[in-house]
Amino acid sequence: MVTPVTACGSLPAYTGDMRSFDDAPFLVIWEVTQACDLACVHCRASAQPGRSPGELSTEEGYRLLDEIRTFGEPLTVFTGGDPLKRGDLFGLLAHSVRIGLRTAVTPSATPLLTGQAIEGFQRAGVARMALSLDGPDAASHDGFRGVSGSFARTVFGLDYARGIGLETQVNTAVTQHNFRRLPEIAERVRESGAKLWSVFFLVTTGRAAASMDLTAGEYEQVFGFLHETAQTAPFDIKTTEAQHYRRYAAQHGRTGRRLAPAGINDGKGFVFIGHTGDIYPSGFLPLGAGNVRRDSLVAVYRNSDLFRGLRDSGNLEGKCGECEFRNLCGGSRSRAYALTGDPFAADPRCVYQPSTTNSTEARRLATPAV
Repeated sequence: MVTPVTACGSLPAYTGDMRSFDDAPFLVIWEVTQACDLACVHCRASAQPGRSPGELSTEEGYRLLDEIRTFGEPLTVFTGGDPLKRGDLFGLLAHSVRIGLRTAVTPSATPLLTGQAIEGFQRAGVARMALSLDGPDAASHDGFRGVSGSFARTVFGLDYARGIGLETQVNTAVTQHNFRRLPEIAERVRESGAKLWSVFFLVTTGRAAASMDLTAGEYEQVFGFLHETAQTAPFDIKTTEAQHYRRYAAQHGRTGRRLAPAGINDGKGFVFIGHTGDIYPSGFLPLGAGNVRRDSLVAVYRNSDLFRGLRDSGNLEGKCGECEFRNLCGGSRSRAYALTGDPFAADPRCVYQPSTTNSTEARRLATPAV
């Protein structure tokens, strides 16, 4: 049994620094392919080396980017799989930049990530390249990524980008294999010169097994480390699928550095387009609301029952629905779905006990799923 974190005094319902995401997302992720030459044990996409014949074509990709632009200027991330498996990648990136989208790319650390490729990102006008680092050394990182040499290629990529002036970020998937080594990984991030450390918390989808996940109490431990590190680190820190880190930061005092508007969640300020055009609230929430080949991305985001429902905190159930931080946080809708089958259920990896929740029920909900 995990001891719940209780409400601190008379904290009011969080309402500040909020922005409506009803009309447009802050972040758009396009999975340009699921092909990848790594064999990561946690892979959301269960990626394989070969490309799918069902991927969006080059022309479909151009049309998708044009429609994304009608939202305004959302941050647009090209991800995979490994985007470098697509021969048309640099043209698509250049088009994204040319039409005014803030554009980033997340290649895999394989032999495809050459100096020439990194220079190609820069020439296309990419604002930032993100690489994954899941251990502080080759043994820990390569064991997780499933291919020898991945760590060395990651270090090379970060160093090369720094040398030519291309901004970088480091992504880290936090699991049982590495969470005790996060201080060492943070030091690697510091050495790399990356502008952002993006810390991903596990959702048991794709190849990710439940045994890899942290307990709810261990999430809080990691939040404490991240919050302490953020006070002095030369890089910014954000979390993915750990919306309750915002609650932790609100309770313990913020650093004042802001990377994105408060309240972003799956389907709320966030939209994911799969490699075959399916539209999802998140890459970790496999509930489709349409397909860009037949549906308007803008219409699906704004008007579909799924997206509208996810943006309404009144639909949250259990202690998430009663929590005074439900608008700031809202819990991971992806994790709730993965562990309970209900995207509106309480996030099972949160120990916080809302002040209005029956204590017995709160303790039951705070107990990590086995």
